This record gives sequence, C-alpha cells and structure tokens, in this order.
Amino acid sequence: MENNHQEKDVGLYEKLLSRTRELLDSGRKGLDEAVRKAGEEITAAGEYTREQAEKISEYVRRDLEEMEKNARRAGKAIRKAVDPKRVEGNVKSGLARLLRAFADAAARLAERAERQVEYRTGEVTAAGTLACRACGAEMTLKQPGRIPPCPKCYKTRFMRVG
Repeated sequence: MENNHQEKDVGLYEKLLSRTRELLDSGRKGLDEAVRKAGEEITAAGEYTREQAEKISEYVRRDLEEMEKNARRAGKAIRKAVDPKRVEGNVKSGLARLLRAFADAAARLAERAERQVEYRTGEVTAAGTLACRACGAEMTLKQPGRIPPCPKCYKTRFMRVG
C-alpha cells in the first residue's frame, strides 16, 4: 500500500512538473501561477486530491526555483567571464583565462547552490545526485522519486550535487 502511495506521489510530481513547464514555456504565466494552474488542472481531472496536489506542488516549485536560480547565476558568471575588458591580448591567452574564470565561477556557484537548498527523506524530487549532509555519501536518483534515507548512515538530510 505504501509503495503504491509513493508511486502515485511520484506520478503526480511528474505530471505537475511537465504541465508547469508547458505553462511556463507558453510565456503567459509566472512560476507561482503556473504551478497553481497545473495543480488545479490535475485535480479537476479527479485522479488526485487538492491536498495531494498542494503538497507535491511545493516540491515542484522548490526544484524549479532552484533550477532557475542556478541558471541565472551561471548566466551572470558567463557574462562576467566573457566581458571584453577581460579578454585581451593574444587569443590563446584570452581563451585560457576565460575558461579558468568560467571554471572558478561555476565551482563557486555550485558551492553556494549546495548550501542553500536542503532535501529531506520522504520528499519527492527530480532525477539527480544527492549527497548526505551527515556523511557525504552520494546517491543518484535516475528518475523523479521519493528521497530515501542515506544508504550509508541512514540520516535524512541531503544537498544536491548533480
């Protein structure tokens, strides 16, 4: 029974994420409005309750906000790295500096992103790699799903690393 409930939550997550992205791609809705609208449409179909949709919508909102923040930071780092004032002299030297600056900015961006969002056992999240905050063990979710306890120390707090 519990496994069926988890599968239903993951299915709802995938439906909400997909519909929210469609609404965002249409350019007519902001994130909050798109998540709300997707939840309303899915609950109107009758397969999920409003309470289920609201709970899972929070996971979708969290993941999309985090993706948006990371994309914005990466864009700023790239703009800074390709600033014409920074690329001077010989092309090889300029390109090497550009690549080093981009790598450094990306590493700093990844570190900040990891510290900001915490994931917990039982929540539903997108595919990717999570690291245990207690022992550092990594686990990879190959598709959206519920976050299990750490396979090494059984703790329940994680950060996204990939």
